[in-house]
Amino acid sequence: MARTREFDTGAAVDAAMSAFRRKGFEGTSVQDLVDATGIGRGSLYLAFGSKEELYLAAVDRYRERFAVPLAEALRAGEPGPELIREVFVGLVDEIVRDARERACLVAGAAMERAHQDPAVAARLKATTAAIEDALFDVVVRARTAGRLPDRGDASGIARFLVTAMQGLRVMGAIDPDRDALLRTVDVTLDCLR
Repeated sequence: MARTREFDTGAAVDAAMSAFRRKGFEGTSVQDLVDATGIGRGSLYLAFGSKEELYLAAVDRYRERFAVPLAEALRAGEPGPELIREVFVGLVDEIVRDARERACLVAGAAMERAHQDPAVAARLKATTAAIEDALFDVVVRARTAGRLPDRGDASGIARFLVTAMQGLRVMGAIDPDRDALLRTVDVTLDCLR
């Protein structure tokens, strides 16, 4: 008779996600995952199959926890430069709070795994596309309301904003200086006017 699973897989994925954010895929050993989750090696392999599969589950969880709520907040907010600034300032505050301890899993996975793992690349593309689509929606609605000038390609602007977000994450990992990051936000928003 097979043993029943005696742990919360969601909590295990959350713990693994934190470990991968701290050390990346290559830097996180299976023992690190055992230590982070409190689950034995055999049980981890039984539940997830491999370190790679657990990493994919962590990338999916990251999207669920960070990208989906961000996209929802963008769609629910009053479209305009204030909403975009509010989102960027929130991002800066998150970067400053987490930069020394945990990196953005999307940025880390893009640099470390996307070029060699099609499953990771597909997940990252879907994650950034969700944010980009929400930003596109904000730009179009803001233009319709007369809150942003109707110039430039709205999809290109949305892509630019996603690129700026990821650039902030990378620069914040190098130097999480809030004032410097906010100056970058100001320059980014100036490009929309």
